[in-house]
Amino acid sequence: MYPAELVKPMREDLASAGFEELFTADAVTESLKKPGTLLMVVNSVCGCAAANARPAAKLSLQNDKKPAHLATVFAGVDFEAVDQARSMMLPFPPSSPSMALFKDGELVHMIERHHIEGRPAEVIAENLMEAYNEFC
Repeated sequence: MYPAELVKPMREDLASAGFEELFTADAVTESLKKPGTLLMVVNSVCGCAAANARPAAKLSLQNDKKPAHLATVFAGVDFEAVDQARSMMLPFPPSSPSMALFKDGELVHMIERHHIEGRPAEVIAENLMEAYNEFC
């Protein structure tokens, strides 16, 4: 488990952009019961989360269409919440960072770590915006 003081700025990066932090499995389950679309970001301490995933998630919100709800769980910290979120992302294998778009509780779009590593935030954000345009 990562120390709270280490992950605090990484948590705040998404929270300050309107992402609800989910700490328990129940919180994840409840967030997926909300009608409409939900972007769930599995946050991480890795460099690709800092350079690519978090900036892409925030940049994608500049689209005309966007998810009704935003949420995040933190890998290596919020074990219960992350496990529950990942169970909703099946059949995709666990990866962090990752991003999943749900519509009415159903997974409709997934961005895995291998789609994030080495790609600029703008390219990842464009991928998300295309999904928003289709599903939101």
